[in-house]
Amino acid sequence: MDFIERINVLARRIPQIKNNLQTEEATKNALIMPFLDKVLGWDVYDPTEVIPEFTADTVGKKGEKVDYALMKDGGVQILIECKKYGEKLSIKHASQLFRYFSVTNARLAILTNGTEYQIFTDTDNPNKMDEKPFLKFNLENIDEHYVPEIKKLSKAVFDVDSIVSSAGELKYLSQIKRIISEQFKDPHEEFVRFFASRTYEGALTAKVKQQFTEITQKALKQFLNDSINERLKSAIGNDKQEIEEEINSTVPEADEEKSKVITTEEELEGFNIIKAILRQKLDVSRITARDTQSYFGVLLDDNNRKPLCRLHFNAKQKYLGIIDADKNEARHPIETLDDIFDFSEQLLITTAYYE
Repeated sequence: MDFIERINVLARRIPQIKNNLQTEEATKNALIMPFLDKVLGWDVYDPTEVIPEFTADTVGKKGEKVDYALMKDGGVQILIECKKYGEKLSIKHASQLFRYFSVTNARLAILTNGTEYQIFTDTDNPNKMDEKPFLKFNLENIDEHYVPEIKKLSKAVFDVDSIVSSAGELKYLSQIKRIISEQFKDPHEEFVRFFASRTYEGALTAKVKQQFTEITQKALKQFLNDSINERLKSAIGNDKQEIEEEINSTVPEADEEKSKVITTEEELEGFNIIKAILRQKLDVSRITARDTQSYFGVLLDDNNRKPLCRLHFNAKQKYLGIIDADKNEARHPIETLDDIFDFSEQLLITTAYYE
């Protein structure tokens, strides 16, 4: 089992157990210790590797503890402070990590609630923990770009110098990505002005700026969606005929009825968008389709008892059908295929019903 699959195995358990994670101890036992042991390879049962309730006297504070210290070559490598599942992490939760960072040899510190992990080091001032993490990730929605960096925390390949050397770039990369994300949701005035000044020759009045704010939002969204579609089409490597053959081969209908089913280009593009969204939680090979006269159905594991959603594209008004926990369908009107992305969260929730 490769590294990302070990992460996914743990992530798939979270929807099943999250309602029982009411305390910090429950979160440690169910999520944090398995992450350290099964994913990163630190032996949580070996006190020479993982020390729970680690204590080191600090100035003005004696007997204060952090939840875990990870040891290697006889020295403290990583300090870990834990909170219960669902608790929002903030810098105030890291006070003990700040104090311990300066009195141990640790160069790395982790603040976690079992799903969200914030990794800190001392890029700003030596031997003083930074106030901002250089790496943040969430097991419930893992960004695969960060998987190689997370893997560096594994015991088998652990090299603190390598991690710290890349921390500065990662910290600024994360901040820039956050700023870009903010612009997609609510473009700042200077961001809008940047594009307007290069495309509009008139005076940038308040009315024009408002107009360009809306245009900029639409352009960003379309650019992102176009990029996702192009990447997905390239990754799939199947042309329209191959996909149609796969779909038709899975429809157990009479020949006469099957001949009435026409899979449109628009339905296939919608299917590609659905796969682009759901691949955050599922292997893309598990997402299949069955076209019928009434709707284009998307299934998990080619099982009609595991519907993920439905595309109703056979009339002028298009609908996206979202499936709830009781397998009831709620239809949502959409104007364009790009509107499917607005329902990403609901579609990802649907996958939890079968996992």
